[in-house]
Amino acid sequence: MNTPSTDVQRRLLLQSAAALSAGLALGESRIAHADATPGAGAAPPPGRPGDFDFLTGEWRIRHRRLKDEKTDAWDEFDGEATCWGILGGVGSVEELRIPARDFSGMGLRLLDVERKVWNDFWVNGKSGALATPGMTGHFIDGAGIFAADEVDAGSPIKVRGVWDRITPRACRWHQSVSRDGGKTWTGNWFMDWRRHG
Repeated sequence: MNTPSTDVQRRLLLQSAAALSAGLALGESRIAHADATPGAGAAPPPGRPGDFDFLTGEWRIRHRRLKDEKTDAWDEFDGEATCWGILGGVGSVEELRIPARDFSGMGLRLLDVERKVWNDFWVNGKSGALATPGMTGHFIDGAGIFAADEVDAGSPIKVRGVWDRITPRACRWHQSVSRDGGKTWTGNWFMDWRRHG
């Protein structure tokens, strides 16, 4: 079975959104239960302007992306990003660059002020098209948790992107996919972010 397309993976991201270490044990790629997510089951707190302020700045990123679920084959590569806040913290923009792959993209995170929920969108630099509907989410127990229902190869899937391990100098974004309605999850993209400069 194939993994979702790069745009779907990244959005089902980014939208990470950013993050895991190349040194992770393979076991971390498998998430057995939906409740393995921080704050699962808790009523989400309201989103606030500035929730994404931690991301503002220059970053170096180590990517680890699952190439094939059957063989657990991984692709590892480096990237970089520049992020900044807009609209008084109601928005956050990420320009992602992967020079070795001749790839770039933009993450756009916007707070729906009335509903107090964050929306995470992705734009692939090659198409220039905003991927909609994006992922929605909240920050719970120090982690930004975003989810979307998608379709991959004609089958419905659930995608979850999580921002966690947030410190002044680092953070992580990781994505997982469920093909059984959220009973089990497979991690397929990990990004370890390290502040540059």
